[in-house]
Amino acid sequence: MNAPFRPQPLTTNETGYMPGFGNGFETEALPGALPIGRNSPQRCAYGLYAEQLSGSPFTAPRATNERSWLYRIRPTVAHWGAFEKVDAGLWRTAPCAEVDLPLSPLRWDPLPLPEGKVSFLEGIRTITTAGDAGSQSGMGAHIYLITRSMEDEYFYNADAEMMFVPQQGGLRISTEFGVIDLRPTEIAVIPRGVKIRVEVPEGPARGYLCENYGGAFTLPERGPIGANCLANQRDFLTPVAAYEDREVPSRLTVKSGGSFWRTEIGQSPLDVVAWHGNYAPYKYDLRRFSPVGPVLFDHADPSIFTVLTSPSETPGTANIDFVIFPDRWLVAENTFRPPWYHMNVMSEFMGLIEGVYDAKTGGGFTPGGFSLHNCMLPHGPDMDAFEKASAAELKPHKLEGTMAFMFETRLPQKVTRFAAEAPQFQRSYTNYGHTLAKHFNPNQR
Repeated sequence: MNAPFRPQPLTTNETGYMPGFGNGFETEALPGALPIGRNSPQRCAYGLYAEQLSGSPFTAPRATNERSWLYRIRPTVAHWGAFEKVDAGLWRTAPCAEVDLPLSPLRWDPLPLPEGKVSFLEGIRTITTAGDAGSQSGMGAHIYLITRSMEDEYFYNADAEMMFVPQQGGLRISTEFGVIDLRPTEIAVIPRGVKIRVEVPEGPARGYLCENYGGAFTLPERGPIGANCLANQRDFLTPVAAYEDREVPSRLTVKSGGSFWRTEIGQSPLDVVAWHGNYAPYKYDLRRFSPVGPVLFDHADPSIFTVLTSPSETPGTANIDFVIFPDRWLVAENTFRPPWYHMNVMSEFMGLIEGVYDAKTGGGFTPGGFSLHNCMLPHGPDMDAFEKASAAELKPHKLEGTMAFMFETRLPQKVTRFAAEAPQFQRSYTNYGHTLAKHFNPNQR
């Protein structure tokens, strides 16, 4: 019988993180572990193995070429065994067409945390999928519900890079590249193929997870905004090298082609002592996003709140945009300040991390909840938000204590059977527009 899991101190240096986005980083947990001026010497220091992890084709242009060199106690092929297919639980992968709901805006209450012991892999609840993971296009939107740390369990996703968006409780994501500690209003991105262990050191945790099947998230172009504001490169943090030298029976699960495959191994695969390159996990504090907006009249498009984007082959049309609605000042004159009523070619999965979203002030959209407004479906402020904003005194007003976000994609999102049958599904939400009063009077301007 295996000894109970005890998190072990990781061997690392003292800085914790390295700032910058898309940098060519280098970091070592033991002095001299990184070879100088070369990638693959005949013999690596400390008896390590050199291994390259490529996030793009070898021939991708330099600006989009992603790879890192890892110097590890064992190469990945030694962390391998006879894989068997195992149940993926409630994790679904596109294409997935389990149910066919009527055309409608959709919304859910927060999913409750389970009472039993549930790990990250056991606690994923897929809400929507879009596109086709096999063709590297589209996304999956999930809720994670975690009540226990992974214990000598490791995972990597061959289908997608993953964006963690905590809503309640902190996470510690131990990766091959180092350790990421994460709190609500922060996000972390784990590249495709990077091995991780997810822990909940402070107790149960709930949040959102976006699987990006397409091109890696990158910073959006600022266009006329210029060189500053929005998300700045310096505020992204990549972990310094840390490694585990633990010879204990362990399990490695791989998600590939929408299926889970599991093998037994004899040690921790988080054994990278040093690494260099630009393909690595990172975190970002959403409170460091510097918003811009209208300073005289009218309402700017929500694209000005894009933090990260996964590009498609069509310029200006994202595979996924990650958009946030943070604290900000509203100052526009003679303007309806909340988001307007609209229909959109993009499909919007929205979540609420904290506070109140300014277009949904009438209740029903609470932290931990989520909604879906698919391609060309109408949506906008509820009655309470409309009436208050239409009659408000238009002095400068600061929205505070709020953080909503969207996973927005060019592809229609399919709802899973779990989401369609969940008790938290707000079936009456489809009619929220019916409460909007008729104000039309042809005799009064």
